[in-house]
Amino acid sequence: MKIGIAGLGLIGGSLARSIKKYTAHSVCGMDRNQEVLAAAYAAGAIDSDTDVSDCDVVFVCLYPRDCVSFMLNTDFKSHAVIADISGVKRFIARKVSAPLKERGLRYVGTHPMAGKETSGFSSSDADLFCGASFIITEDETTDMDAVRLLSGLAKELGFARVTRCSAKKHDEVIAYTSQLAHVVSNAYVKSEASQNFSGFSAGSFMDLTRVARLDANMWAELFVLNGDELVKEIDELQRNIGALREAIAAKDEAALRSLLREGSEKKKRLNREYHSGSDKNEK
Repeated sequence: MKIGIAGLGLIGGSLARSIKKYTAHSVCGMDRNQEVLAAAYAAGAIDSDTDVSDCDVVFVCLYPRDCVSFMLNTDFKSHAVIADISGVKRFIARKVSAPLKERGLRYVGTHPMAGKETSGFSSSDADLFCGASFIITEDETTDMDAVRLLSGLAKELGFARVTRCSAKKHDEVIAYTSQLAHVVSNAYVKSEASQNFSGFSAGSFMDLTRVARLDANMWAELFVLNGDELVKEIDELQRNIGALREAIAAKDEAALRSLLREGSEKKKRLNREYHSGSDKNEK
């Protein structure tokens, strides 16, 4: 099978490396940066870089709006599977699902749940996806053979689970599990006190600030395109922080213990569910 990858950044580059390491498929890589293409060839991550018009599967690893433009304006092989890997799904599905289907193509939204705080092909890793979750978004028009093909490929690349859901469900949950975490990290690190962290911090400071080092252009686009869901999560976070602040300001240790215990118990429960592998969306 010939697999095309448009955009050889962290995720696209890691997909290319992983496909070459763990499968016998050939890879056609596309990137506007000639230095990136040269690095991909040198790493053995791609076999060609002409175009994706003869690829059986094409992963579009670009910013959301660029994903849409690429999918709508590129020639693909008839019946090819076209999969974006963007962190927002409703926006892209609304723009491309019907037009691609009219062209005899099979669109499937995907989202590899793996990453780093650094970006670019130089940060890519063939083993980035080992143990990670691979999300596939689908609706009543999605081609199930394409879903099965991508699910099988994901497992070949080391993904531990394939989670299937609607584009709406994806955007609702990702607003909390990913996007809000980046908002919190970005806001937290801006404190004047951060200048004095050296010698005064253990792992929690570095853990909480890790993803503050982000690609501002990409994350601004993701935040805006999923703004309705992300704002809800920010509002709930502010309410929860407000409750803690009130208890601290009032020196109400009983209320504070209750609030802290509530969060601690919820985290323990979530850990148990995660490690037990209980995922109703996993297929």
